[in-house]
Amino acid sequence: MEQIEIDEVATPELQDPVLVEGLPGVGHVGKLAAEHLLEEFDGELVRRIYADFFPPQVSLDDESVANLTHAEIHAVDTGGQDLLVLTGDHQAQDTAGHYKLADVVLDVAEEFGVSRAFALGGVPTGELVEEYTVLGAMTDAEQRSTLEDAGVEFREDEPAGGIVGVSGLLLGLGARRGFDAACLMGETSGYLVDPKSARAVIEVLEHLLDFEVGFDALEERAEEMEEVVGKIQEMQSQQQGQGLPTDEELRYIG
Repeated sequence: MEQIEIDEVATPELQDPVLVEGLPGVGHVGKLAAEHLLEEFDGELVRRIYADFFPPQVSLDDESVANLTHAEIHAVDTGGQDLLVLTGDHQAQDTAGHYKLADVVLDVAEEFGVSRAFALGGVPTGELVEEYTVLGAMTDAEQRSTLEDAGVEFREDEPAGGIVGVSGLLLGLGARRGFDAACLMGETSGYLVDPKSARAVIEVLEHLLDFEVGFDALEERAEEMEEVVGKIQEMQSQQQGQGLPTDEELRYIG
């Protein structure tokens, strides 16, 4: 196999499409958001991207048929704004791979006439979140007021350490190609898959791109995660009630 191989599955005509990226990351926020859009709008697969910088493994479908790890780009008609949605089960395993994948995605985006892009992801808080804020970053300061009107917050020095992976490179490399790009990052604990944070990110995207989508599937997943969180909290309470050492106390036990 070549280092990167692209299967051209379909090439539909799209009207001024916007690129939306949602690969795995903190809280799986971006991936959940992207997959929800594909499920709700019945996206059409247009490209598969195979590369040797993905993990050396295959996934199995319901009939145990193996599929080589890859990323996918889907065309989505929201009823108004056309989208190109990038998703997959893995990011690249090394720095060079991140750059190559971002470049390939931007190449495909240019083929479809994209000039605007949104990277979706999560930013960790280290604690459970009650009210979900979406933080932002952008390639041009002129985008700020539009993003703020959609509910995006900008905080100095956040996220700490910048934005890594394809999400960051779509802004950095995209800007060099003339794309108007922004990153929408939902606050999340960073410990668990977070459907509520994914919903917060989608709601911002709805406002920015003027479409509407249902959230029943995400709400069901959020309820499932709340049950998990509740069980964890119950176990912690029982542990403390039995006089067992807490995680903080264990740090001082030699």
